[in-house]
Amino acid sequence: MEHTYVATCLFGLEKFLGEEIDALGYRRLSTMDGRVLFAGPPEAAARASLWLRSAERLFLLLGRFPADSFDALFEGTRRLCWEEWIGRADAFPVTGHAVRSRLYSVPDCQSIVKKAIVERLKGKYGLGWFPETGTVYPVEFFILNDDAMLLIDLSGVALHKRGYRPAANQAPLRETLAACLVRIARPREEVLFWDPMCGSGTIPIEAAMLMANIAPGSRRSFLAETFPQFPRDLWRLAREEAAAAVKKDSAFEAYASDIDPASVEIARENCTRAGVTRWVKAFPRNALEIKTGGRRGTIVCNPPYGERLFTMEETERLYRAMGRHFATLDSWQIYVLTSHEDFERLYGRRADKVRRLYNGMIKCGYYQFFRKKPEGPEPRRESPGSGRGQVSGSMRRNPRAGAKKA
Repeated sequence: MEHTYVATCLFGLEKFLGEEIDALGYRRLSTMDGRVLFAGPPEAAARASLWLRSAERLFLLLGRFPADSFDALFEGTRRLCWEEWIGRADAFPVTGHAVRSRLYSVPDCQSIVKKAIVERLKGKYGLGWFPETGTVYPVEFFILNDDAMLLIDLSGVALHKRGYRPAANQAPLRETLAACLVRIARPREEVLFWDPMCGSGTIPIEAAMLMANIAPGSRRSFLAETFPQFPRDLWRLAREEAAAAVKKDSAFEAYASDIDPASVEIARENCTRAGVTRWVKAFPRNALEIKTGGRRGTIVCNPPYGERLFTMEETERLYRAMGRHFATLDSWQIYVLTSHEDFERLYGRRADKVRRLYNGMIKCGYYQFFRKKPEGPEPRRESPGSGRGQVSGSMRRNPRAGAKKA
């Protein structure tokens, strides 16, 4: 038996999510902003939950139909086989979203969907009232351009919550975004990976998990584990597969450093919970004092933006200092995520490539420096706020922008 699944992600990360689904051997059906549909057997629920690094949630697709009116939404929902999933005593709370559709009132759509499911189950179970005290099957509707998807949430707690980060610093980076920053930076075993502004350690931890092939969901549970439609053996086998896949002999090495000793202590604790202490070393150090030690290296960092941490003046001083100091790190590759539109001018160097991403609700650029800095002055470059509407060549080569975080 094959199911249709929907994996959601932060806008701009669909490419990475699709590649992860391909790697698991499942058949991609379609991709849209913030979600990828794919087909797979029941065990795909467990394997995808454990292995998808870029996904925010995993859903089971119950049905899809046109819904340009409340009547169409009601009838389309009522036709679906809810009784195959929801038992006589089970709970089925309804949430959802409507985007660019005639049915724009989410509360009204919630009420219609709930009523339609009740009517369907009344006819199947001969009940006039449902206690909803049993297994919880969260129902979600997603209506886009008058096309409705009716889904059951398989994740429960969002998938970016791996279970290793109960504590975080003041401006934490979501684990799914960190995993994609790491993938873009192409970590290698023979190259030191360093986040010199590590905060709670998310970027180095995700790098170590990727390089050691640790399934990101291996240390947490999922709502679908309570569903009888997905037997316990299915989850047991998936977890055994994940445990056997870990590369315990990986020679990868990452540094997690920060000027704040309290952040370093949080990072150390998170590394322990994530099971990556053999690959990640956490220690206090000023980012403007790090040295290569004669090694090849890659820096990936998420410095303050001047929005939640630091004032804008302090942030701009930091970016100037970063540019001066990082230029001394031989031919190290540098990757910086920031929302500051004038970052390259402050840093003193044009990025070789820029990718647009969103950190929460904040539009950012992921500035990538992987060629040796050229001799002589940088060519003049208009800032995005100059009024001429110019962007870098790398942005023109990569015009796709993300959208707001789910």
